[in-house]
Amino acid sequence: MRPVDLAREHGLSTQAVRNYEDAGILPAAERTVHGYRTYTPLHAHALRAFVALVPGHGHPTATSIMQAVNRGAVDDALRLIDDSHGQLLDDRRTLQAVEAALRDLAPVPQERGDTFIGPLASRLGIRPATLRKWENAGLVRPRRDPQTGYRVYSAADVRDARLAHQLRRGGYLLEQIAPLIAQVRSAGGVAPLESTLREWQARLSARGRAMLQGAAELDAYLRARER
Repeated sequence: MRPVDLAREHGLSTQAVRNYEDAGILPAAERTVHGYRTYTPLHAHALRAFVALVPGHGHPTATSIMQAVNRGAVDDALRLIDDSHGQLLDDRRTLQAVEAALRDLAPVPQERGDTFIGPLASRLGIRPATLRKWENAGLVRPRRDPQTGYRVYSAADVRDARLAHQLRRGGYLLEQIAPLIAQVRSAGGVAPLESTLREWQARLSARGRAMLQGAAELDAYLRARER
């Protein structure tokens, strides 16, 4: 089997196939007397497994999984897969936390919930510099104490900071979060974020399905190696 035969199935270039072999994603190929690579059905299984793993686990992790399998460290590969599933579970919990946060967006009286940058950063598990960056991006709008100049975060500011924190954990960029929080402020409800949450849920579901597909192809490759 030639490099082009492997490449054609997945719409890859022959150079990509050679690069995958050099990176340890594919097992080492035999060489002809003239130095040309020759591949076997085992290499086809390996490439199918890698291509299937990428959508669910990402390119770097999929690469590490295949490298571990090809050096005979299957348990290491399985641990990497477990880590990815754990991250997906964390992301699902993050989404649930965002949904829970959005269910409690009723305005809170100004005099309740005031705090300063240090305590708020500590509560969220982030650095004060991160809150200042979010302020510059328009995610939070603390007022300034007229005497000390310190930032003072109201209950509504704390809500916005919590929401920004959850959305950042969900993979959203600051420029994507700012208009969402602005809509929440003006609407005072969940409606502006409903479509975003549906898209987020759809992405998580797609990742989960992709992980299943990757697992099936990887299992086929492992079985082929055992034979």
